[in-house]
Amino acid sequence: MDNIFDPVLDHRFMEAALGQARRAYDAEETPVGAVIVYDGRIIARAWNQVELLRDATAHAEMLAITQAETAMGDWRLTDCTLYVTKEPCPMCAGAIVHTRLRRVVFGCPDPKGGAAGGLLNLLQHPSLNHRCEITSGVCADLSRALLQDFFRARRRPQGPLDQGNLAD
Repeated sequence: MDNIFDPVLDHRFMEAALGQARRAYDAEETPVGAVIVYDGRIIARAWNQVELLRDATAHAEMLAITQAETAMGDWRLTDCTLYVTKEPCPMCAGAIVHTRLRRVVFGCPDPKGGAAGGLLNLLQHPSLNHRCEITSGVCADLSRALLQDFFRARRRPQGPLDQGNLAD
């Protein structure tokens, strides 16, 4: 597999990840979506399902990695690229490094918790056995807007009882 990055393909695959993020949004999950691509085709699709599965590890990246391992018949994803709508957290970055994903493409950064250059960079840490290529900012505005809309709606008061202790 060659290392020539195609911005048009990056955009197309990130749109697929955004479709997964919208599924998470509709399910009232934090809207993060991921797809994994091998040889120009999507082999895994996932969206955050932490609340649905009651599993703190059910991030979109983790679920997509498990699907891709099944599709590849191996835990090594050396020639695969992960597209995810938000910068991976440290847990996901650890799994990304361990599965040896070649490349990670993400939408919006996470300066407070991201592990691909935001808070820290586990994906390219010199002491680890593998380093991933990183492309950031693909469809960042769409990814950010989806997250902002989701959390804005969560903070919005839902009714009179949410305005404080009016029932007391």
